[in-house]
Amino acid sequence: MSNPNSGEPPEPLSDTPPTHQRRVRYSGKNPRRYDQKYKELDPERDPATIAKLLAAGKTPAGQHRPILVQEILDHLSPQSGQSGADVTFGYGGHSEALLGQIGETGKLLALDIDACQLSKSEMRLQALGHKEQTLTVVKSNYAGLKKVMSQLGWTDGLDFLLADLGLSSMQIDDPDRGFSYKHDGPLDMRMNPNRGASASVWIARCSSVEKLTRVLIEGGDDPNAARIAAAIFAARSQEPIETTMQLRRIIERILPANVSDKTLKSTLARTFQAIRIAVNNEFSALDSFLAQIPSCLRPGGRVAILSFHSGEDRRVKHYFRDGFRNGIYQEISPDVIRPTAKETGQNSRAAAAKLRWARV
Repeated sequence: MSNPNSGEPPEPLSDTPPTHQRRVRYSGKNPRRYDQKYKELDPERDPATIAKLLAAGKTPAGQHRPILVQEILDHLSPQSGQSGADVTFGYGGHSEALLGQIGETGKLLALDIDACQLSKSEMRLQALGHKEQTLTVVKSNYAGLKKVMSQLGWTDGLDFLLADLGLSSMQIDDPDRGFSYKHDGPLDMRMNPNRGASASVWIARCSSVEKLTRVLIEGGDDPNAARIAAAIFAARSQEPIETTMQLRRIIERILPANVSDKTLKSTLARTFQAIRIAVNNEFSALDSFLAQIPSCLRPGGRVAILSFHSGEDRRVKHYFRDGFRNGIYQEISPDVIRPTAKETGQNSRAAAAKLRWARV
């Protein structure tokens, strides 16, 4: 379009209507690629498809099913008019439940580092009637909670605090994010795609086989860690490892030909998970977050943390235990809380979840 201040005559409007572009058809009965799951990605247009997937225990593409919601509400006990924080906002499922408890007079601070999802989730909750006076959304890692609270003037502390350390289904399912071994895509794995080095670059820069082995053990607990690390180093000397399928094939080659499907999937998941944790410095961020929790809560305030890996759960367990022994926490969860068989049957991604809570 011409600039009205340039002195040039305006471009004439075309009388030809735009050509309708049909979606590319997918082969087979059901779509396999993420970008072909049109009905799932546009739930308002086809609620029947969404209902069918949910009834089958599946998570529709572009959505996320919050885990252990009732257990979290039971132990955080959010009340009308209270202030709290969900520091892993994601799709906003847990936030939606918390907002339902605190009402219009309460305040919820929602943090997430994933810029790709943040505004979508904020608009989704606003469309449900949750206004800016009640819901404050900030782009930040959970390790920045105390700093964000200070910037916002939330100096009175929180009544409750929630952290869900797992990946969201939107991150797992989207091949462009590179988190999953199930889809071919760029080997990225960054929670914030606009910051830091991708997994491909991280692997290329890893200084030694020994360092990579430690990463795979600490973040994945895989018994094949040393062999996988050696195979990755051998492969990267031949060509850059830039896609998820490249990494998957490297891992597959070190396993016996008769390996069970369960062992194969477990090994792939553990390796991808460990590299993702290293790429995003997740253990360092978690340690920083755990250290600041007491100073963010009011007396009697509660925290609940949902983890999906033994390395994360171990950190949470030990920090709560030591805090209880030192008088920082007045009460902690006596045992880890796991999803019921009913919940895992309805949502298979809940199977690895572990919940712990504490009260200052």
